Amino acid sequence: MLRRRLTSEFLGTATLLATVIGSGAMAASLSSDIGIQLLINTVATVFILYIIITLLGPISGAHFNPVVTAVDYFTKKMKAKVAFLYIIAQLAGAVVGAILANLMFDLSAINISQHQRSGSNLLLAEVIATAGLILIIHLALKQKEDKKIARLVASWIGAAYFFTSSTSFANPAAVFGRMFSDTFSGIAPKSAPLFILAEIFGGLLGYLGFKALTSQSKSPKAKSGK
Repeated sequence: MLRRRLTSEFLGTATLLATVIGSGAMAASLSSDIGIQLLINTVATVFILYIIITLLGPISGAHFNPVVTAVDYFTKKMKAKVAFLYIIAQLAGAVVGAILANLMFDLSAINISQHQRSGSNLLLAEVIATAGLILIIHLALKQKEDKKIARLVASWIGAAYFFTSSTSFANPAAVFGRMFSDTFSGIAPKSAPLFILAEIFGGLLGYLGFKALTSQSKSPKAKSGK
C-alpha cells in the first residue's frame, strides 16, 4: 500500500536525520577534536543507514533521498504522483528528525543553522558523493545484489565522510533537514541551494556512469550470403 511506503520513507528519513544531527551534537559535547567529532558522526550514520535500509527496504525501497527517487521517476520505475509523495515524505521526515535531535539535546525545536558551507571544492565533493551513491545503488540492482545494498551504501557514505571535503551530504533531504539545527552537522540556509544543485547534478552523472558501464553494444548483423 502507498500509505505504508510513504510512512516508511518518512520514518526512515526522520531516523537518519535524527542520527546525523544527534550524533553530531553528542560528538561536539564529548570532544573538542574535530577529527574525533567527525568519526563519532560517521560511525553513527553508517550504523543507522545499515539498519534502516535493511529493515525498511522491503517496504518502500529505502530511498530516504529525493535524488534516488527522482532517478527512479526519470527511468520510469515510478509514477510522477508516487515520486512526488515520496519526496514530500522525505522532506517532512528530515525536518521532524532535526526537531527531535534538537529537543534531545535541550535546544530549541527549530534552531536555524549558521554553519556556512561554501566553495567550489565543497560543491565538487557533493557531486562526487552523490554520483557514487547512485552508481553503487544501480550497479547493485543490475547485478542482482539487492541484499548487499545496505552494506554498500553505508560503506560508501562512511568512506565519503572522510574523503570528501563536504563530509558527504549526498542527499537533498539531509541538506533540508540540517538547516533546522545549528549544531556540528548543520548547514546555513544560504549554503543549501548550491549543495542541492550539486547533488542533483551528481545524481545525473552517477546514472550516466551506470549506463556507460552496463550498456551493451549491438553486434552488426551478418550479411546474407557471407
